[in-house]
Amino acid sequence: MQQALIGRRREQDELLRCYASHQSEFVIVYGRRRVGKTFLINQVLGQHFTFYYTSSHNAPKQRKLDRFGMALESYGLANRPSLTNWYDAFDALQNLLESQPSDSRKTIFIDEMPWIAGNDNEFVSALEDFWNAWAMLRDDIMLVGCGSATSWMVDHLIENQGGLHGRITCRIYLQPFTLAETEQFLLDKGCHWDRFQIAQCYMCFGGVPFYLNLLDTSLSLAQNIDRLYLNPGATLHNEFSELYGALFGGRETYADVVRHLSQHHHGCTRQEIADATKCSGGTLTKVLSNLSNNNFIIGYRQYGNKKKGTIYRLTDMFTLFYFRFIEGHTGIDTDQWQRSVDSPSFRAWQGLCFELVALRHLEQIKRALGLTAVATKSSTWRSAGDSHHRGAQIDLVIERADRIIHLCEIKFSVEPYSITADYEQKLRNRMALFRAESKTHKSLVTTFVTTFGVVQDRHSGIVHSQVTLDDLFAS
Repeated sequence: MQQALIGRRREQDELLRCYASHQSEFVIVYGRRRVGKTFLINQVLGQHFTFYYTSSHNAPKQRKLDRFGMALESYGLANRPSLTNWYDAFDALQNLLESQPSDSRKTIFIDEMPWIAGNDNEFVSALEDFWNAWAMLRDDIMLVGCGSATSWMVDHLIENQGGLHGRITCRIYLQPFTLAETEQFLLDKGCHWDRFQIAQCYMCFGGVPFYLNLLDTSLSLAQNIDRLYLNPGATLHNEFSELYGALFGGRETYADVVRHLSQHHHGCTRQEIADATKCSGGTLTKVLSNLSNNNFIIGYRQYGNKKKGTIYRLTDMFTLFYFRFIEGHTGIDTDQWQRSVDSPSFRAWQGLCFELVALRHLEQIKRALGLTAVATKSSTWRSAGDSHHRGAQIDLVIERADRIIHLCEIKFSVEPYSITADYEQKLRNRMALFRAESKTHKSLVTTFVTTFGVVQDRHSGIVHSQVTLDDLFAS
């Protein structure tokens, strides 16, 4: 049975709005590989396609053109054209569309545009000519372009400085599922794990629909991880090379950056990344931008410290899992994950991943804190300390327009979290250091983001507000 379309309500509405439009629409759908872009478009618009074309990665140009001609013929163009370049291809597409009833909406879906274009600028030039000289002058065309290489989509289409500048009428950036969408997806597969198990699943697969769809719901999560990641011949064992190879040129440079970030869970500045990877200047700017555009890393501003700039953190769950548990794994042990769930490295990884899960659900955190109607700014903060205080780190600082600052403590636990006397004092010292270094006069409050809340005892008075796992599952 085919998987149902889960969530994506805003994206569905945008596609349907463009389809119902009385003008020609140029729609771009982009986002990391495996996130469900093609599935979304097929589910919403598939029955309306006038023409659909995609290409395989690294296929020769003539093979791509031949397949384009075959697609034109299959959609009704009489006599398959002999195509020698992309201008010929789009001219033939124009002929196909002009043969359609004049009162019909003509919907074109061109998938994996970056793979089609390759290193040849001719495809974009021909697309520009097709759109500017013909399609946009009509009122019945809907062109949907899709691609996983987000950096290519941004550079060549969305931020195009040539003939396609300002021509995109709708852009849809598709992100991985939230926890709520992951829960619904798994329920639709007949999986009835509780939210704690689903959160652990999210830490391994990151809400990427393709990965989630590979789960065998008759097995435990630990068995699935061994089966998909670690066993001999595991489906996702080589996914890192395939994923980064398909998305980025110069894959080793990207791998060096994310490998370094995987070893520094509080994040790194641009300079720290440059020093560690020997990548700098425009190359590093491009790498960081492309990784950010593909949702593999997130850059956070440092609270009250404009000079040091952005802190970059690795936030792609699969990439983090790869470096922690897959890279260098021989595939000899068939139950490695099931035997490692009580190890210190496993517990440290869970703590780090829960921080990332929380940071990916910032809107749910603000909603749980009642901040939907209050303007906020989110940042991170770190300090080297001074003669009176040790260094400190706060992964999430939420500054409110009503002069209150939440210093968020994110903790993963298998039971309600208990604050010790020493830990309470640490939190008070950190708050004092934050106030001293930031020189803020705003009210400071401590907020805990935990799986099951904080144990109420004589040390929990330090906690002003709480966010639990159930809050993160809000839709």
